[in-house]
Amino acid sequence: MTVRRDFKESARCRSDLVIGRDELFTSAREQLTRGGSVLLHGPAGIGKSTVLRALAADYGDAARTVLRCSATESESHLPFLALADLFGLVLDEVADKLPSAQRTALESALTGRGESTLQRDGLALRLAVLSALRALAADRPVLLVADDMQWLDSASAELLGFAARRLGDTPVQLLCAVRTEGQEYDRHLRASPPDTLAVRLNPLSPAQVSTLLDHRGYTDLPRSTVREIHRTSGGNPLFALELGRALGENPTPPRPGEPLPVPTSLRALVLSRLDMLSDDARRTLLVASAGARPTLALLHAAGRENAEAETAQAAALGLLATEPEGPAVRFAHPLISAALYAEAPAQERRAAHTALSTAASDPIERARHLALSTTGTDPVVAARLAEAAALARDRGAPSVAASLGLLAARHTPTEGGGPAPDERRLEAAEDAIIAGEVDLARDIAREVLTRATAPAERVRAWMVVIEAAGQALGDVDAVYPQVLADAGDDPVLLAQVHYQLAWRGLVVQGDFAEAREQAAHAAELAARGGDRRNELMALAFQASTETLMGHPDAPATIKRALKEPQDPYVACHHNGAGMARFRWLLMSDQLPEARSTITALLREARRRGMVESEVHFQRFLAETELRSGHCGRALDLARESLRLARDSGIGLGASAMLTSLAEASGGEVGRALELAREAAERAEEDGDQMYLSRALAALGHAQSVAGDAAGAVASLRRVRELEAGLGINDPARGRWQGDLAEALVLVGETGEAQELIDVTREHALRLGRESILAVLDRAEALVRAARGDQEGALVRLTSVQDRFAKLGYGLEEARAAFAMARLRTRRPGPTSYDEAARLFRRCRALPWLRQVEAAAAEEPAAPPVPTAPVPAFDALEGLASMERQVAALVMEGATNREIAARLFISVKTVEATLTRVYRKLGIRSRVDIVRLAAGRHAK
Repeated sequence: MTVRRDFKESARCRSDLVIGRDELFTSAREQLTRGGSVLLHGPAGIGKSTVLRALAADYGDAARTVLRCSATESESHLPFLALADLFGLVLDEVADKLPSAQRTALESALTGRGESTLQRDGLALRLAVLSALRALAADRPVLLVADDMQWLDSASAELLGFAARRLGDTPVQLLCAVRTEGQEYDRHLRASPPDTLAVRLNPLSPAQVSTLLDHRGYTDLPRSTVREIHRTSGGNPLFALELGRALGENPTPPRPGEPLPVPTSLRALVLSRLDMLSDDARRTLLVASAGARPTLALLHAAGRENAEAETAQAAALGLLATEPEGPAVRFAHPLISAALYAEAPAQERRAAHTALSTAASDPIERARHLALSTTGTDPVVAARLAEAAALARDRGAPSVAASLGLLAARHTPTEGGGPAPDERRLEAAEDAIIAGEVDLARDIAREVLTRATAPAERVRAWMVVIEAAGQALGDVDAVYPQVLADAGDDPVLLAQVHYQLAWRGLVVQGDFAEAREQAAHAAELAARGGDRRNELMALAFQASTETLMGHPDAPATIKRALKEPQDPYVACHHNGAGMARFRWLLMSDQLPEARSTITALLREARRRGMVESEVHFQRFLAETELRSGHCGRALDLARESLRLARDSGIGLGASAMLTSLAEASGGEVGRALELAREAAERAEEDGDQMYLSRALAALGHAQSVAGDAAGAVASLRRVRELEAGLGINDPARGRWQGDLAEALVLVGETGEAQELIDVTREHALRLGRESILAVLDRAEALVRAARGDQEGALVRLTSVQDRFAKLGYGLEEARAAFAMARLRTRRPGPTSYDEAARLFRRCRALPWLRQVEAAAAEEPAAPPVPTAPVPAFDALEGLASMERQVAALVMEGATNREIAARLFISVKTVEATLTRVYRKLGIRSRVDIVRLAAGRHAK
């Protein structure tokens, strides 16, 4: 009987050596050929790695970039090791293609060196991984091969899942294998691309086990022995091969009917082979099993002087498989390492960790080994673990930070001058919230609350409970009385509580007045307690709420929030004072100042790697460009904002809402309707009344552009009801009133339209919202036209167009010109849509331009023009809008001052306009214009 000594399967295993897996191999290969991904799963030793390597060798040809990683259990506690396997060799290729913040985050994670700019949630790193895959796939398709996913460190697993769910049509495929029992692969499938095929590897049949043993060199075995191997192994290929190996090494084969001379579990089988090792070799393997990424250099640093010879001895026995590509020393199977470590005496395990606590190069690994080598409390060990937790937090691995924090708490003495154990537990709880492990965070906080007596500690724990509730703040209503009681009369603690109550007032109650009152109280308390950061955050919240309410104190509150000293974090935070000022500028029609403000905030957020703020700021920059009539630029920004929101999971509803507005103005109306409905559904699901009103306003606008006046009326009437209930009085917040009024005119409800205009105008006049007043005047012109006052409507629209031009609202200016052209089609004589088309073209407002072209195509052809001189009044049709309006008023006998007052322009503007009129009409004075009017009436 020939026995192969090395049971490690070839890294370039061909598909013809995948015994008993023909059908599933073909199915998986076809899935990959279609462009999909594959998840292989099954119990330990079932052959997942063999099938995975065969598929990778068969499908991952030279036309693809293949990224590989294969983790072990001992590596699972360290962040980014799998990430380093995948991207370590291609970092230089993609680094220059990444934004600076993402490049810094990825380089820091892969090298463990350099100052990270990541925030506590690691969002920049998540986006960096996604961007890196997209950059690689831009050159050629990418195949990502990941073996033993159950041992991936949590940070790498989270990053890969994050990217996999967002790749979309990007040509990146995943070929993964994970150890599972039963059907517990669902959580891995949820972290895979949507098109992933899950393939379960089942036990081999007796015939397949026999074929496997023959292929691996275990020939001439009696059929009864093969049957017994199949029974004992349960059809598990790895177990079957190990049993075959044990039989081959046993000089006396078992007699028929006798049990196999080996235990039935891999762990026991490993232990039998460990007996063949020298004591020194066993200790070396124990150090390797305890290490995260054992190498010969690490083993030497840990005091294993003869590591080369001892690992060679272990490799000869099939326990180790030294990678030819690098210096890492790997166990042939993770269970071998686990069995070795589990069977070692506790004293020997602690000795191995002690050696590694100084030998390991990574500070997180050193701290972990120090903790595992120490029993009881030790302030030095606790401090080292706390430092390691901070480092993991900075690397964007909050889950690792939470586990290290809990270890730090366990080693922290109850007495001493440093942080208390529960203080470190609460910090771990806060890390757990960031990592999305809200149940763990809540459990830690609740545990601390069972024994904590200090008010500051109790309030901090209650804050964790509230944060763990997420958007479901109504579920923790009972907490607020308790935390208020614990805060007592401490102003700093009370400030934190009332800031949370402000958010509750907004999110749960939808009550702006309550939110404003709580925020103001929080700011006052924080100021009294000397907590400048919380004071500034509360003032910014108050200012934003007042701005949205149309409260007269908003400008004063913004000034207070912007007073020195400032906090750098608050200054560029999306809920900070800079954002409050931007919102006020935008709503006050100060578009240039708003643009410069939000551009500066966006630049700073990117510099600091504050990806969450970047999402919000980019969206608001898109809104500013849209107001300015730069529809193409706004659409590009909005689409990028939406993509970033989808990638990051931040502000998705808000970004969908704004992108809907941008699509309706500069893109595709069908897409605008789809996005608006998506935003509205998301807001309804979340119970978010504020963004529900914004989403419905976007839907109503898209319906208006699509020509669905009845649908627009239904959507925008609901917006009116929602905002009335929320107490929002500033029409500049949603800017939906003009759309509703114009849609009401189209469905014949002119009375309701005029009533809406009158009510809105009162608020706009009080707040000085000039652009809103112009929108209302445009809508009122349509009301007048519907009631038969065509001339009055045209006069009003001419004024409106000029006012929009002065305010810098390019798209609204074009809409006014379009409305005038439409009204003129109702009058006898020729008309023209040229000016409206020119203005929409300047804005790149494609949906509106299509409407202009359709309207022009429907205009009846003008009758043949006789050769007689053109009537003088018709000559006015060649004038620009303002020139035409001034000339018309001169014809009515108005003075220059009266014209200036009626058109909301200066006398000098009237005079300059008249000069252009004289030149274009070939006349010299006002008298000639009056004569033209007289000639018109004579006709």
